[in-house]
Amino acid sequence: MKEIQGGVCAPKGFLAGGIHCGIRKNRAKRDLALIVSRTRAAAAAVYTQNLVKGAPLAVTRANLEDGYAQAVVCNSGNANTCNADGIEIAEKMCRLVEEAAQIPAQDVIVASTGVIGQPLPLEPIAQGMKPLVAALEEDCLAAAEAIMTTDTREKVVAVEFELDGVTARLGGIAKGSGMIHPNMATMLVFLTTDAAISPAMLQKALSRDVEKSFNRISVDGDTSTNDMCSILANGLAGNPEICEEGPAFEAFAEALHHVTVKLCKMIARDGEGATKLLECRVTGARTQQAADLCSKAVICSSLVKAAMFGSDANWGRVLCAIGYAGAEVDVRKIDVSFRSAAGEIEVCKGGAGVSFSEEEAKKILLEESVEILVDLHDGDAYSFAWGCDLTYDYVRINGDYRT
Repeated sequence: MKEIQGGVCAPKGFLAGGIHCGIRKNRAKRDLALIVSRTRAAAAAVYTQNLVKGAPLAVTRANLEDGYAQAVVCNSGNANTCNADGIEIAEKMCRLVEEAAQIPAQDVIVASTGVIGQPLPLEPIAQGMKPLVAALEEDCLAAAEAIMTTDTREKVVAVEFELDGVTARLGGIAKGSGMIHPNMATMLVFLTTDAAISPAMLQKALSRDVEKSFNRISVDGDTSTNDMCSILANGLAGNPEICEEGPAFEAFAEALHHVTVKLCKMIARDGEGATKLLECRVTGARTQQAADLCSKAVICSSLVKAAMFGSDANWGRVLCAIGYAGAEVDVRKIDVSFRSAAGEIEVCKGGAGVSFSEEEAKKILLEESVEILVDLHDGDAYSFAWGCDLTYDYVRINGDYRT
């Protein structure tokens, strides 16, 4: 397996485009994206578990009941959530794709992201749909930009891998910077592949994967109302269709996980106001649940995140987070170290502090990517979680986000 260029356009038969249609006031920012498969594709998705859900999620869920789709349309600048006409607007967005691209409305995945509780005007989308279809190309950067809100950079990745002797590709784009604390999948993630796989197995692969990828990232502890991750598989790679578990399914799952983890790190690194990516690696846990609880607690801790912003090796905050995580651990066995490109330093052993150089620790924590290493010395289970530091800019960005 190797990483390649192209994102969602890397797999055979996929095109993408992004334009500014007028939803956002800033004409320099694209706000409408479209991804299209040349053929109808197997499809799967996972959605936020927030009780308040964006209208597009309900429409997408209904459209994917048969397990197939051919296009993804997404606007930024407005979440189409908590609106009386939300479902109607989302359904009309699908029909606009049908009119402009000759793809049945029921084969369209629809998504929105932006401010909650403001009506989404259909006119800009209606006026922009034909130009958007005309802008479709074998390059996904415009689409990746069009789904961004407070993101500062596009999030694009793709891989090439082997399936039963056939070369297949899988790519993705994502948006997510704030309101990131997934409880199913995350923000908005759109994946494509030319592998042949049944809808049931595609859903199984995606649902299984998000537990070890998107469900392990957090920027601010807020689970969005519009979180969705979808995937289209059009089968144009020509491999025998994956209809059951086995070597081919595991090869596909490995490629999927590589892409989703890369997107996880991109999202966490681009957290609102963030200056560094944090990765918590927990090893030696008694159970998988304990490992997951501890890694997530450390990544979600506002005090840990603030300490990392200040490059302060305040390891007590790590133990504090583990202590309230709800996991079965023996705090007298816990070791903690910090690691980055500048080196590694042990700061806690057996649940107690050890002598270390504050200057060396600060040098390590000043890097843009920092690992928090926790060994529970209580078993063989392990877990990873990703997040970012908490900075002054997070408050600034969210203090006037709507106005």
